[in-house]
Amino acid sequence: MATFTKEQYMTWFEQMMLMRRFEEKSAQLYGQQKIKGFCHLYIGQEAVVAGTMSAITKEDKLITAYRDHAHALACGIPAREVMAELYGKATGCSKGKGGSMHMFSKEHNFFGGHGIVGGQIPLGAGIAFADMYRGGKQVTVCYMGDGAVRQGALHEAFNMAMIWKLPVIFICENNGYAMGTSVKRTTNVMDISKIGLAYEMPSKEVDGMNCEFVHVAISEAVDRARKGDGPTFLEIKTYRYRGHSMSDPAKYRTKEEVEEYKQQDPIEQVRKSILDNNYATQADLDAIEEKIAAVINDSVEFSENSPWPDASELYTDVYMEPNYPFINE
Repeated sequence: MATFTKEQYMTWFEQMMLMRRFEEKSAQLYGQQKIKGFCHLYIGQEAVVAGTMSAITKEDKLITAYRDHAHALACGIPAREVMAELYGKATGCSKGKGGSMHMFSKEHNFFGGHGIVGGQIPLGAGIAFADMYRGGKQVTVCYMGDGAVRQGALHEAFNMAMIWKLPVIFICENNGYAMGTSVKRTTNVMDISKIGLAYEMPSKEVDGMNCEFVHVAISEAVDRARKGDGPTFLEIKTYRYRGHSMSDPAKYRTKEEVEEYKQQDPIEQVRKSILDNNYATQADLDAIEEKIAAVINDSVEFSENSPWPDASELYTDVYMEPNYPFINE
């Protein structure tokens, strides 16, 4: 296992704590009907994104499914803009028109947030192709859930990604359940990482409750992609403590199962590493949590006081006018 600095552990702690507290506040606001529509929380899965961000650069691209609040925050989209998007306000990162499932920021190289199950998989391959075509060295990280790997588009994207040696890392965030359906009820191939082997794509299983393991796996995949050796498929095994969405009571799981995973909580693992190595005191960590609480409270106040999108915005950002010279010839 690679060794990591004090600064890295402190960054992981702050990043994951921001994700956790933001999602907890989102759940509270949803209960108050401040946030409406679909809302999928990331509580428990934070190490997957935190370990990814420490292994890539700001020039690299991210694309994911609809459980996307944490990814947006990790890419650097301000909490104000993410919360305002949940509120449906004009100041949101998608101008209040995307909501929970469709966060987006070109500035921060975050390409969504996609509501169609598996729809982001070929898009991730396409973003990587565009960067390669332009001669860039960026890598695209494309997340999906364990349910999305059943989509046919995955196989088409994997095949082309390998043929063209695209600089893309495909990540299955396997939290064990596609909505309420366990993996074992959808396939008799329980090792999802084996799917990549059909295309001779380097593939492996990763402990997604641990930032260190995620970072190492992503780093190896990034190095491969930047060298021009093509894609990697990682099955990162994680767990969500809440239901599939806010409308899901998650009665298909036992309390014992949830508690077992909570004993592996990624934030508590990082907290323990920080304290055991004397990188910071509990008071220092408490101060970080207080700072995060202030950021989240500010995001709520900002969203409450932001305007709704104007009706004139209804048809903007739907289609892009082509500017090819031959179109009107």
